[in-house]
Amino acid sequence: MHRYDIDDLGGRDPQLIARLTTALEPVLERLFHPKVTGLEHVPQGAALYVGNHSGGTLTPDSFVLCAALLRQLGLSAVPYGLAHGVAIQMPPFHQLLVPLGAVRASHENAHKIFAAGLKALVYPGGDIDAFRPHRHRDRVVFGTRRGYVRLALREGVPIVPVVSFGGHSTFLVLDDGRWLAHLLRVDKLFRIKVWPIILALPFGLWVGPTPPHWPVPSKIRIEILDPIHFDRTGEEAARDVAYVEACHERVIGVMQHKLSEMAAAAR
Repeated sequence: MHRYDIDDLGGRDPQLIARLTTALEPVLERLFHPKVTGLEHVPQGAALYVGNHSGGTLTPDSFVLCAALLRQLGLSAVPYGLAHGVAIQMPPFHQLLVPLGAVRASHENAHKIFAAGLKALVYPGGDIDAFRPHRHRDRVVFGTRRGYVRLALREGVPIVPVVSFGGHSTFLVLDDGRWLAHLLRVDKLFRIKVWPIILALPFGLWVGPTPPHWPVPSKIRIEILDPIHFDRTGEEAARDVAYVEACHERVIGVMQHKLSEMAAAAR
């Protein structure tokens, strides 16, 4: 089984991305009736897309977003994904994600992306957002993670908030199992903060992160918001804890406001 260099931007395969998009679009349309708005807010050049993370390991929002970006704006608008170092090396995810543009999440790889005038996508909430309990499906859960802000400040790139609704209704997370992750020590061994208890097709009741599940049909709505530019950038700004926290509050504030609006409109 072929192995890729997870720190090499050259692993991305534009032809595969185009073929997979063509193949997946009818499936995405049938299952999710997706609607992506705000594409006019995508800036030219380097930028950091910051999204809320839904749907566990399936992450249907990611496919919906990238398909819309490719069709409407072209490959230059499709981001490289900054992926968890453990997940990106696990087969078969490794063989799929790297050709689609995933690289190991690191400031060094992000610098290479931005230096080339390209875009990166991060989900700061990671596992705690992707496996948040169903009762919190309308919340943006980033926890204590602020690395995305420090990255944008160091690199001097705008943050483009991407807010998604609907993907977290494709399965049912009963509990995120943070206590279980701590008990099993997977938080120490693999940097996985949750060990969720889930109801999902075709697995039924499942304990731990599921493989990609078969999604219950759900309407997915994604809105790309205005880019956020910060007054201060550079290393000094990135080291200012209070300033980083203020920037984070600004980002998560606009994202939570929009997600609450989307949830209210859907119901």
